[in-house]
Amino acid sequence: MEKVPVIFLPVPDSLKKGLTFSHGRAGKQKAVFHLDPSIQIPVELHPNENSLDPNTLSWESITSGMLRVISAPGGYDVPPEWVDYYKRFVLTVKPEIFHEFTGASIVKAKNGEFDMALEISAVLEGLFPGSPGVLLNKALILEKKAAVREKNGHESAKENTEALKAYETALSLEPVLPDALFNAGFFFMRHGEYKRVKECFSRYVSLEENLENSTGLSEEKLNQAKKIILDINNQGLDDSDFSEAYNFINSGNDEKGLLKIRDFLQKHPKAWNGWFVLGWALRKLGRFNDSLESLKKAHSLGGTGSDLKNEMAICLMELGDLKQAQKELEQALREEPENIKIISNLGVLAMKNGDKEKAASYFRFVLELDPNDPVAGGMGVGE
Repeated sequence: MEKVPVIFLPVPDSLKKGLTFSHGRAGKQKAVFHLDPSIQIPVELHPNENSLDPNTLSWESITSGMLRVISAPGGYDVPPEWVDYYKRFVLTVKPEIFHEFTGASIVKAKNGEFDMALEISAVLEGLFPGSPGVLLNKALILEKKAAVREKNGHESAKENTEALKAYETALSLEPVLPDALFNAGFFFMRHGEYKRVKECFSRYVSLEENLENSTGLSEEKLNQAKKIILDINNQGLDDSDFSEAYNFINSGNDEKGLLKIRDFLQKHPKAWNGWFVLGWALRKLGRFNDSLESLKKAHSLGGTGSDLKNEMAICLMELGDLKQAQKELEQALREEPENIKIISNLGVLAMKNGDKEKAASYFRFVLELDPNDPVAGGMGVGE
């Protein structure tokens, strides 16, 4: 939805006196904020409004206008001191805004309203620049948005790049926020950057080991971090050949990725992740028999997860083993019930089996999750 414009108005005479705002529990000291008549007030101009009478302004509309400027100061031609003034005003009127807006952004992200969640996060960034908690929350929102776009078969480079920037800024702060290290570790894992995964989890573990007093870190998280470090060491996943192979294949340079992952497997023949990446590259190159053998090898070495099952199912479909493909996809779907790639492949499989009605039901469900899905839309079920 298009944003309403912001206009700047002079402080009305009725508001030029010092104002007192009540907040918090009964009996708590009240905050006082004196409006500066030399600084104009930003106000949102809503539809059907051509102008506003300053004397009829509500504090909600003033605060809303100030938040718009704070979240994107470069978008308005105002002096920096005005922006600082607006920040002091908002923090006086809404002293609980950090917790209130953080909670709101989390709820919006959970509901899939990522753009609104990021708008709220931008306000918090403006009010609390350099806050590790704000940066981490922003990174998590962007990461979730990227994951949803990827699951729906859409490009997510922008969201991943912005999430990376937020994580790196948060990780550069001292003292580092433990949850920033922990979540960044999983972010890098999803992108095959195992050297950085190891760095994040090693720093996370060291927070507990290097302090005499407990930092309050979760024992479950510490054990998880230690296990991941051990797995990386055992499988050699911090080898640069692995990350380079992953990045080549992920960006469409499958032949280069194939050469790199073969180099990696020469050194680490028991790394199931390496066999999975090899199978992924071979499948993309249309070498379905070779891909399936690599994926089976990954499974025999301990590989699990819906991605492995989905890749195997694609190969099995191409090789004509529809029954086994069905089994793999159904198992994958139990792990990720709303994964569009899996549901779409079930639709393709139903088409291959000649069950057009069942295929249409799968594609309709895909379109409910993503109305722009190219595969389901191309089947004509959304018409």
